[in-house]
Amino acid sequence: MKQLSKEFSLKKLDPKAIAISNLSFYYHKQLPILNNLNLNILRGERVGLIGPNGAGKTTLFLSICGLLSPETGKINIFGKSVETGQFYPEIGLVFQNPDDQLFCPTVRDDVAFGPENIGLELEEIAYRVEESLSLTGGLHLVDRVPHQLSGGEKCMVAIASVLSMHPQLILYDEPSANLDLQSRRRLIKFLQSSKETILLSSHDLDLILEVCDRVILLNQGKIIADGIPREVMRNKELMEANSLEVPYSLN
Repeated sequence: MKQLSKEFSLKKLDPKAIAISNLSFYYHKQLPILNNLNLNILRGERVGLIGPNGAGKTTLFLSICGLLSPETGKINIFGKSVETGQFYPEIGLVFQNPDDQLFCPTVRDDVAFGPENIGLELEEIAYRVEESLSLTGGLHLVDRVPHQLSGGEKCMVAIASVLSMHPQLILYDEPSANLDLQSRRRLIKFLQSSKETILLSSHDLDLILEVCDRVILLNQGKIIADGIPREVMRNKELMEANSLEVPYSLN
């Protein structure tokens, strides 16, 4: 872990959190899911990722994490090349379905799982569990069984399990999908105050309007638009051409 931290510190001056060049990925040779994608995201940016189902958003996330092997192209995270199957403590991924992320007997165990597996001291692990659950408003759930929680509670615990690793880049895949209004508001406040670089994929366009300072419209594996959220999402012709609607708040 010390060696990883040293390596990360040497890349600290690179202003790009994510640098993707000529990235292509195919599930079937005739159907590109990501099609020669080029993307740069700077440190500290909060970037929304929108597009219809099947646009390639989840595939892009899994590629950034090194969980998929692209056909062509390169991905650099904080100046470090991403290789398939390697572990990158700088990156955190919050899955769309929290049941894919929670598998331990208690909430405490799930949030502690990552820190335990990188060899942190017990005192530091306990601190990170309390810190992460406090940030997501889930500290009162610490001794509960994860799969007995509500959908919103599971989602917030899944986020806490990522935060406990102190990542520099967090990928959120539909984080508000299972949240009630109160939990959604808590999530928005947390994301607005977050110091990490954020890439957030969501069909909740109003969430992106409130949280993100930049939005990328992805369709058929290509970037269709990249700009200020209000400017991109108030373009009715652009949105409808990509099977999206202008958010009600912009009408």
